[in-house]
Amino acid sequence: MNTVTTQPLAGGRAAAVREPISAKRLRAIFVGSAGNLVEWFDFYCYAAFALYFANSFFPAQDATAQMMSTAGIFALGFFVRPLGGILFGRLGDRHGRKVALMMSVLLMCLGSLLIACAPTYASVGIVSPCILLLARLLQGLSLGGEYGASATYLSEMADSKRRGFYASFQYVTLIGGQLLALLLLLVLQNFLLDAQQLREWGWRIPFFAGAVLALLALRMRHDMPETPSFEAARKKAKPMGGLKQLAQHPKEVMLVIGLTMGGTLAFYVYTVYMQKFLRLSVGLSDAQTTAVSAASLLFAMCLQPVYGALSDRIGRRPLLVGFAVLGTIFTVPLLTAIRHASGPWEAFALIACAWLIVSGYTSINALVKAELFPANIRATGVGVPYAVAVSVFGGTAEYLALWFKSIQMESAFYWYASAVMACTLVVCWYMRDTGATSRIDAEMQ
Repeated sequence: MNTVTTQPLAGGRAAAVREPISAKRLRAIFVGSAGNLVEWFDFYCYAAFALYFANSFFPAQDATAQMMSTAGIFALGFFVRPLGGILFGRLGDRHGRKVALMMSVLLMCLGSLLIACAPTYASVGIVSPCILLLARLLQGLSLGGEYGASATYLSEMADSKRRGFYASFQYVTLIGGQLLALLLLLVLQNFLLDAQQLREWGWRIPFFAGAVLALLALRMRHDMPETPSFEAARKKAKPMGGLKQLAQHPKEVMLVIGLTMGGTLAFYVYTVYMQKFLRLSVGLSDAQTTAVSAASLLFAMCLQPVYGALSDRIGRRPLLVGFAVLGTIFTVPLLTAIRHASGPWEAFALIACAWLIVSGYTSINALVKAELFPANIRATGVGVPYAVAVSVFGGTAEYLALWFKSIQMESAFYWYASAVMACTLVVCWYMRDTGATSRIDAEMQ
């Protein structure tokens, strides 16, 4: 296998020069991806098992009201992600990507363990949802740092000619974490526990498992090498990390926010919210809902490296523009069709069509953001504006969708999602292709 460095040509473009890619670097990409999978498995266990633990943390209400309560805490966990982006971005830019990645997975472990051991509302009253909220805030802080640190690490460790392909594994493992949570739910539903056992105590199993996996990921990350870009930036003795340095890149910050707002909303619609949508609106059974969700996530996971490799050939911008155009046009028709799906197979086919669109964003968005910033501010630059946009548009997606449903205006949410994607289309249309102007390549010259 080969890597590619770049040498400058006339006009400022870079020419590819093939060199051997080390097994050490490939292993680092694998370990970084595996740790990312564990982080997102821990985080998504909350969404996957919410149907079963909602009654343990909230007083008896109708199903939609309980789901709104759990979705509300899910959204609040997102609002601390910008703080996580600041803290871990500063840590990653000043002390290394590896240190930030280790600390983020340790914090995720603590959050999962808190949920696994949390008492129920019946035993301690209001203290129970407060503990759940604290755990989700810790997990939100963790993910606020994980995204920027892992995006930066994978982008910097990948070779330039295949950077889109390798960087796409951030979302392979991100989606894989949710898929793993759903597969565990599927096994528990169909082979080990009945519905009553899942609601009484079985929902705790994935959170215990997540805490153990997080400790294993921490051990793996301890042995990762630091990235060449960070080492080179540290030797230049420039100010590294922090909001003061980030403020020197206002255009890049706004680009990240503009790209993320439509992409993250689409992502959370077809992942986190889709499970509740299939159960509460389409009317599928618990088992059918889990099976369709898992199958669509597996399909989405397989698309990521395909689209990532395509971006290495045709550039990043065409994929982003394609996502934004198709997302703006087809979000309302697709969600309307899924709502009236006649069964699980039709629902899966329609969600798969949606993923053919959304993967134009998910496969390369982290890489595009990393290519915008210099190494001394990259983890902060990727993590903080992304976390802000995710908090506003991603974390609220499920709650808003359920709220529109509760007031009998479910289809209004479809139009809201389409409008947000239209805003992202404007950003994608006017941005330059980062594959041709990558800051990472410029640092390696």
